[in-house]
Amino acid sequence: MTTASAPGKVILFGEHAVVSGITALGGAIDLRAKATVRNRPGCALIKTDDLVLRGFSLDLISGQLLSPQAANATRYISAVLREFDARNIQVETKSALPLAAGLGSSAAIVVATVTALSQHLGQELSQKEIAATSYRLEKEVQQGMASPTDTALAVFGGYLRVSKEISALDLPSLEMVVGFTGVPHDTKSEVEKVQGLRRNYPELVDPIFQAIGSISERAVHLIREHKAAKLGQMMNINHGLLEALGVSSRELGELVYAARGAGGALGAKLTGAGGGGCMIAIPGPAGAEALMTAIRQARGVPFKVSVGCEGVRMERDP
Repeated sequence: MTTASAPGKVILFGEHAVVSGITALGGAIDLRAKATVRNRPGCALIKTDDLVLRGFSLDLISGQLLSPQAANATRYISAVLREFDARNIQVETKSALPLAAGLGSSAAIVVATVTALSQHLGQELSQKEIAATSYRLEKEVQQGMASPTDTALAVFGGYLRVSKEISALDLPSLEMVVGFTGVPHDTKSEVEKVQGLRRNYPELVDPIFQAIGSISERAVHLIREHKAAKLGQMMNINHGLLEALGVSSRELGELVYAARGAGGALGAKLTGAGGGGCMIAIPGPAGAEALMTAIRQARGVPFKVSVGCEGVRMERDP
């Protein structure tokens, strides 16, 4: 039996502008997906257990489904099994990351499964090879829409500056609260919407993108210097710019403003493509618990996270 786990991620700053080559900043979070591989003669079995779908399995040989959603939820693991031509294997995944929420759940599952399965089969893959294989498989399943940022953060952890290239940053960890709206987001449609807006009104959208990029660059120094209050101000400004681009939603807005108000957050913004998914906030003097209570009262699901955490790792088998 072989087990590996990989972290999810948040985009701290730079959503949508990064599509046009503007700097964005992302960080790995300590909500993790775990994959356990064991021998199981006569089948290739996938079992999953996460925040949305619990306790179902799919046998790739017999085709037996214990949930109508199983085929969609296990398509990433199926791609990994095909990549390694794995037979007589059972893969079980457990995830603390909600699906379709912008927290990199699929990348974490792919990276954890690639790492555990390659180790189980006696293949010594480097981190770069794991990242490249995982990105290719996730991109294949998502029909070209996957981001290399998600798989890179799942493999290497820490922080990444993303523009035309991806580079690692050495920054201290950052304690934050994530609020999940419960509404899945559609990255493709949100990106297409913003890019269409830019084509129609480049004189308006391009300056917004430049401002978002400036915030991303400034944020690197604020994190390094532990200036949480100013970092919170940057989050509030960035969220306002994203609202101007039309990618917030009623549910996201309610969580963001509840966090800033009753929750006492130093700053709050949506994270990811928008239209649903999650927001992030920096706790203020009242602390993370007050912030989480405010998010719950606004009908969100809160998670306390540490940003900048360790990447993929092998776990001790129970």
